[in-house]
Amino acid sequence: HNAQWGRMLCAPCIWPDLGGPRVLGTVGILTLVLCSCSGQAASLPWDLPASSSWEHQEGLVFIHMESSLYSLPCSPVEMEVADPTYHWVRDRADTKLFAVTKEGHLLFQHFQAGDSGKYSCTISYMKHGVPVSQTFHYSVFGYHVLGGLDIVLLFHSKLCEDEWTKRFLWSLQEKLRQLEIEQHCKLQLTATFCFPSLSDPSEEFIVQVQLEVSLFGPHWDEHCNSRDMETVTDCYHKTVRHNLGQVQLALTRFFKEHKSFHVTGADIPSINFTNEFVGFLKTKQCSEGYGQTKQLQRCLNCCIVCQPGMFSPPKNSRCSPCPVGTYSLIYGAAFCTPCKDSMVTGVPGASSTTDCVKKERTKQDVSIVHRIPILLLMILPALLALNFLFILSSCYWFYQEYQVSSPRASKMTGSTTRMEKVTSFFRIPRQGPQAGADAGPASDTSHPDISASQGLDEEHIHGAPSPPVTPDPATVTNMTAPVLIPEEKKDTF
Repeated sequence: HNAQWGRMLCAPCIWPDLGGPRVLGTVGILTLVLCSCSGQAASLPWDLPASSSWEHQEGLVFIHMESSLYSLPCSPVEMEVADPTYHWVRDRADTKLFAVTKEGHLLFQHFQAGDSGKYSCTISYMKHGVPVSQTFHYSVFGYHVLGGLDIVLLFHSKLCEDEWTKRFLWSLQEKLRQLEIEQHCKLQLTATFCFPSLSDPSEEFIVQVQLEVSLFGPHWDEHCNSRDMETVTDCYHKTVRHNLGQVQLALTRFFKEHKSFHVTGADIPSINFTNEFVGFLKTKQCSEGYGQTKQLQRCLNCCIVCQPGMFSPPKNSRCSPCPVGTYSLIYGAAFCTPCKDSMVTGVPGASSTTDCVKKERTKQDVSIVHRIPILLLMILPALLALNFLFILSSCYWFYQEYQVSSPRASKMTGSTTRMEKVTSFFRIPRQGPQAGADAGPASDTSHPDISASQGLDEEHIHGAPSPPVTPDPATVTNMTAPVLIPEEKKDTF
């Protein structure tokens, strides 16, 4: 206990003004003794710091979208200090001026998603002649309870042209503005279609108009003024349910009173858009830029604004990280912004333009580049072997072609020489072309020896001389010209 008291008394913020370094007094002596016992160096009264400051993290603050008025105090507890000054700052530059009361409360009127962010308030004052400051940090998030309305309207018209449809929609929205003010809601045009009527396609068209109703218009929460989070959230739910029914009744009554809308132009005097159908659909979806992140423990199904680096498109109830190559700088983004100049972000959920960097090779690309030399060393020998085999086969093919064209003539010359020898052996005179023609079918000149032997065998068997087989000179001549030697020619005659 003595050590704890020593630490408390040694704290610079509680030193009284003892009148200077010469006056020590009983309190100072007791403090020296306690600090010595606690193992800390003694701090004398004249060692008072020039100033003191503290930092406090106060956590999350949730403010409903389009709140009429929300007051955020500088300090979560009441501080009784003399002549304090208050200074509010935000984590990013903002041209919007802060509205601060003399008590130091920051005021939010008609809170929007873009008002979310990190806020800090510093309260400064004098204590015992020493400047003291305390800074409180808040993370402010917009949210809204579930509840909305989708409307489908069908109008009959004689024309289906964009120019006339735009004039009609402008007239419709102008007449609905008064209803928005009365019902504290917002009406937004989401889609328009035009197509021929089934009853008379050539003369009549149907214009389909889709509207989205947000129940959070100006002063929608004028009956909910409680500071208690649970109480005010219950009030918001009841107000949404009540306003939902009132808006539906008001719109039904409006289109009964405004059955037809007249549009005039220079070329056509008047065109009527007559309402034939009004349909309502109650929805429970988050507004764009909001998602069910379950950060608000007292309302887990409430929609919380998406933080920078996140987005939520229309008709979606979840905040998703911005994909790689995109970023989001603001709270409540419906879409992410792509990086410029072919730059990318390293990871999803980028919340700053500095996250966009030049595209670098990924680890997979680097590993592939490093493996290229190894792959070349493995493939190159196979390529060289294939090239060598191709060259070798080309040379062999060329050699074969050359051999076929040259030895063929010599072979035929040898055959002719053998034919001449057979002819001289049987004393067969050479005949001209006519004799050859009358001699009947020629035998195969490529086997003269075999033909001759067959002739001899037949003569021996039958016992009668058989007519000699004379090769067809024309056949031999067609293949190659016989080479006649003079000496052999003499013998044949």
